[in-house]
Amino acid sequence: MQFRSFPILLILVVSVALTAGANWPRFRGPGGSGVSDDTGLPTSWGPEESIVWQTPLPGFGTSSPITLGDKIFLTCYSGYGLDQDEPGDQEDLLHHVVCLDRTTGKILWDKRSWALLPEQDYSGFMALHGYASGTPVTDGQRVYVFFGRSGAWAYGLDGELLWKKSVGKKTHGWGSATSPILHDDLVIINASVESQSIVALDKATGKEAWRTEGVIESWSTPVIVATPEGSRELVVSMKNEAWGLDPKTGEKLWRCESVQDYVCPSVIAQDGIAYITSGRTPLTIAVRAGGRGDVTATHRLWELRETPRVPSPLVHDGLLYWVCDRGIACCVDAATGEMVYEKRIPRFGKTYASVVLADGKLFAVSRENGAVVLAAGREFKLLAQNKLDDDSIFNATPVVSRSQLLLRSDRMLYCIGKK
Repeated sequence: MQFRSFPILLILVVSVALTAGANWPRFRGPGGSGVSDDTGLPTSWGPEESIVWQTPLPGFGTSSPITLGDKIFLTCYSGYGLDQDEPGDQEDLLHHVVCLDRTTGKILWDKRSWALLPEQDYSGFMALHGYASGTPVTDGQRVYVFFGRSGAWAYGLDGELLWKKSVGKKTHGWGSATSPILHDDLVIINASVESQSIVALDKATGKEAWRTEGVIESWSTPVIVATPEGSRELVVSMKNEAWGLDPKTGEKLWRCESVQDYVCPSVIAQDGIAYITSGRTPLTIAVRAGGRGDVTATHRLWELRETPRVPSPLVHDGLLYWVCDRGIACCVDAATGEMVYEKRIPRFGKTYASVVLADGKLFAVSRENGAVVLAAGREFKLLAQNKLDDDSIFNATPVVSRSQLLLRSDRMLYCIGKK
């Protein structure tokens, strides 16, 4: 009976996996690309249109949700820093790791922990995003989150706390905003704010596996790049230069001169090329991975004096896209670095969320003026401008899941699409 039932069980498992659709397991989805194979996504939505469900969240935050099968995970915070005029008392600051049902939006569990104090005061740029800006990541067995000086935390899928680990205790006036990523049995964190380091932790125990210091003024989430030779490199963007590290050991393999200023956007990569964008100083560069030593003269392919500043770009079908923090949509030829178009989106304004692509469409969300849908391609085409009946702030990058969109404000999580 055991041998006869095994094929049936295997068919059921495969069937469930296929019907569940692709997971969105980290910041900007698989590989951090911001690109999904899903089709049938909505072009237009509003307060009375295409809202499958909406769920009030137990706290504020700017992190994106992630999905794993029938579960959604996200982070938020409460108790302090909800109102700039009356921020409250830091001693009341709580971090939340929240799990929701993917189908209904119902909150399944909410795990809370006290923040490690003192935190950066809630004022100025800190008030633009708060204390839960790092998106979780999952390997299908655990959920890993990062709360700045409060450290990295690992939870079971049922909400059990498995371990927590400090990666540094410094703070900054702009706060902490990087998201953890995974490589083999490691959780890798850009702790530039907390300790000017990239830190790798063992997924099972939280024990530090390696640390590479000297990461200056970087709010950028790194990326794993497959080189033309078939190896893997961890590409890190920071003030003045970019590094290629061995993700297993943290050994520095190469460096490249880069942005002479702080950096916010995440590194993205395709076909062995890393695309690196800046913060305040306008610069975008393309660097071919796989070099050794100083590769500025040999592997830096092109540069463009433009940048998204805060949001991260994406690359697809030979084109690099972004919507910058001022609400300007840009398309760049990924092979040459030439600007294809640069168009201001009407009535869009300040934008911190990163663009995502699915179904031949680009989805971008502004802080206060709704979302837009653009056609992918070399011509700027505004397909729709959509706004929900919600006056809260939308900083989180959209998530593509089951041919639907998950949009997160600082108060609410929306599922948008067909039921």
